[in-house]
Amino acid sequence: MGVKGKKPLLTSMAVAVALSMTLAACSNGGSNNGNSNASAAPSNAATNSGNAASPEATEEALKPIEISAFMGAPGQAPTPDNKLFKAIKDELGITFKQEFLVGDLEQKLGVMIAGGDYPDLITADPKLVSAGAVIPLEDLIEQYAPKLKEHYAKYWNRMKDPSDGHIYWLPNYGAYQGEVNETWYSGPAFWIQKAVLKEFGYPKLQTLDEYMDLIRQYAAKYPEIDGQKTIGFTTLASDWRTFGLLNAPEHLTGHPNDGGVIVDNGVASVFADKDISKTYYKELNALYNEGLMDKEAFTQNYDQYLAKLTTGSVLGMFDQHWNFQTAEDSLNTQNKSERTYVGIPLVYDTSIKDYYRDRAVINLNNGFGISVDAKDPKRIIQALEQLMDEKYQKMFTWGEEGVDYQVGADGKYTRTPEQRTQYDDPAWKLANLGNGIFTYLPKIEGTLSDGNATSPGGDPQEFYDSLKDVDKEVLSAYGHKTWTDFFSAPPDNPVYYPAWQIDLIDGSDASIANKKMTDASLKFLPRAIMSKPDQFDKVWQDYVDEYKKINVKAYEDRINEQIQWRIQNWSAQ
Repeated sequence: MGVKGKKPLLTSMAVAVALSMTLAACSNGGSNNGNSNASAAPSNAATNSGNAASPEATEEALKPIEISAFMGAPGQAPTPDNKLFKAIKDELGITFKQEFLVGDLEQKLGVMIAGGDYPDLITADPKLVSAGAVIPLEDLIEQYAPKLKEHYAKYWNRMKDPSDGHIYWLPNYGAYQGEVNETWYSGPAFWIQKAVLKEFGYPKLQTLDEYMDLIRQYAAKYPEIDGQKTIGFTTLASDWRTFGLLNAPEHLTGHPNDGGVIVDNGVASVFADKDISKTYYKELNALYNEGLMDKEAFTQNYDQYLAKLTTGSVLGMFDQHWNFQTAEDSLNTQNKSERTYVGIPLVYDTSIKDYYRDRAVINLNNGFGISVDAKDPKRIIQALEQLMDEKYQKMFTWGEEGVDYQVGADGKYTRTPEQRTQYDDPAWKLANLGNGIFTYLPKIEGTLSDGNATSPGGDPQEFYDSLKDVDKEVLSAYGHKTWTDFFSAPPDNPVYYPAWQIDLIDGSDASIANKKMTDASLKFLPRAIMSKPDQFDKVWQDYVDEYKKINVKAYEDRINEQIQWRIQNWSAQ
């Protein structure tokens, strides 16, 4: 499976980032992957400023409308008196009725499809296209949304469905303009508590062995943390969030986030049953038998995983930052910032160059689509167009001018320490911002027309000033200025990248093979990790034998076919 995650709003928009990436729906790739989308300078120079409504639709755009929206990830609805949504209602006549995921996403979507009952806006999933649940958007955008068209102009052909040429989704991340400052890292990494690094004098970690040895040393010295048993390492293999368990081997071997495949010289191949994966899981097997691997790692759900991280007792894990940012927010609220994490780009040996960071890519097959049940698609696209105005974009990210941030005589946006503190308060966010739905909406990223960053975390000085003392100490110890400095600068993305965005087509041989591969991994990998050391090789062979029964070639063929299609059709963009 592949996760369409995004491109987050950098540090100060931490929760927004976390939820945004969470909205990534699972549909392809052999294993789930979210994309950091926090890299590289953008080339889209559109300003996306101007009037709230397009000239062609000024009168109709003022017509009040309530828009129902389903977000395919857990979240909390804003408070009834939320000042942002009050302003949007009063000034634009737009009211959102927001529904967040409860339970399993696949089950929820299946119920919707079976009943043929959809909200106006729905977060992306290829099966919704196959089911005829969403409408094409290109004509609506062309006629009624000039700012949206300008925003996506560079990516227009990429947004078209390869099967019929229509655009069904409005990507929520990856369309940048102006300057982009990489400060906060949201992508995949091996994460380790800041307290662990400090305990041992901030050592430089490069290899998996060095990382695991540090965890072993700290756990031996501190078997309990705040009354809780110390957990050396955990992972998550719940719902579509299986990337924490499945994707580490590709990065340990110096490959980028292509989901369930490694792509060499334009050719994709599955790595889950190969020796590069066996090496990783054998290390987890050793941790498990030493009592340092979380015994609940393979049964916990997402909420339980986050709750465990918020205790501060978990020393490390492989994950994508957006996926656990809410846990870090809780740790900061508890004044346990030393128990938050630093991402390390580990490799198997020092001859391998890390490739965790990537350059920004448009977040295809994600964001919102308009369902067939929407009574007024024209007004809905006009509403999304209105919200692309910089006035409202700033309200979603910076807050209210003069209240949540200041504009200096030099035009620079700044915040006071008190304003930064309130910005970190989840309760304050629910009453003042709109992180939940904004992570799914089209958005400006990079630089506003006045030269300011589109979010607080995108401004280097504001980013640094908002850091906790423990964060500044960590960065200083390593000679870094931002969290992205821990990672090698990414090369230019291959035109086809990333492979996890490829739609396998629901019900196809490739999709069926993908499901069987994931099922096999979730069945055998926990067994292998939890086996006695002398039984590991046998269980691993059982896993490999199970893979031989699966039509892996159908899956690889679909990925390779689409890689070549992208090379042929995207190279001009």
